[in-house]
Amino acid sequence: MPDRVLRAQSVLTARDHLLLEWLHDHGVLTTFQITHALFPSLDFAQRRLTRLTSIGVVDRFRPFKLDGGSFPYHYVIDQLGAEIVAAQRDEPPPRPGYGRARRRRWTSTRTIEHRLGVNGFFTDLAGYARSHPGHALVRWWPESRCAQPGAFTRRDDPIDLKARPTQVHPDGHGIWQTNGQQLPFFLEYDTGTEPITELARKLAGYYTLMVRGGPAWPVLFWLHATDRALHLHQEIAELNLPDLPVATGTRDHATAYGLDPADRVWWLHGHRGLLTLAEMFAVIPGLEDEEPETG
Repeated sequence: MPDRVLRAQSVLTARDHLLLEWLHDHGVLTTFQITHALFPSLDFAQRRLTRLTSIGVVDRFRPFKLDGGSFPYHYVIDQLGAEIVAAQRDEPPPRPGYGRARRRRWTSTRTIEHRLGVNGFFTDLAGYARSHPGHALVRWWPESRCAQPGAFTRRDDPIDLKARPTQVHPDGHGIWQTNGQQLPFFLEYDTGTEPITELARKLAGYYTLMVRGGPAWPVLFWLHATDRALHLHQEIAELNLPDLPVATGTRDHATAYGLDPADRVWWLHGHRGLLTLAEMFAVIPGLEDEEPETG
């Protein structure tokens, strides 16, 4: 292990290590997302992020707005941070130039808005858990982890089943825990650009996964606007997907009322009234038998 990794590790906190893992796995986070998820105040977060940048474990950039001004700092993992994560996970060290390549990718990609939206969903959950005892985001998988063969198989499933490509391609997967009860879910993040019919079409893969013995976890659509939720539920009603739990939440509603994804913002298809994530556990049949593997 290089000496510089040991030196950097000696000044990193458990929170710093968690942030490095998030940046390694999920690509890019803004100052405000990091603050909400991990820190008690913006000033505290900014001081620590400046320190981590000076150490060389993270890097940052600030995109410019077309109408003038700039966005908040966007943070990515730097070479040293990637080496530390690899050492912690007992994995081979990243190739030289890995950190620079990651920074270039996120400063130029056209998908950064979508990635930040997905990441913002999960950092909102982490921030809610930080300020609400009894709640925890105990798993946050990125799209790449979800796409691995056998990602959603169980420990005792046949080897050939674990080797098959996954039938679903969620934008993320998480487990939300409330007072010991765990709600695993798939996330589909909507930017408002795809046709509603395309969103509904994605459910076929989740239904196939379920009927072939895979998990019947709720599919959460975090939608751009309320009218899209109404139209999506109309599309779902026309599909023949019995027993597949699907719920919609809308960002315009959440923003208007100052709510987080953990709050009462979810319209479970076929259920009257809005639910919190925690309340879905009691409403969706069979979730107690769907406990996911840890890891």
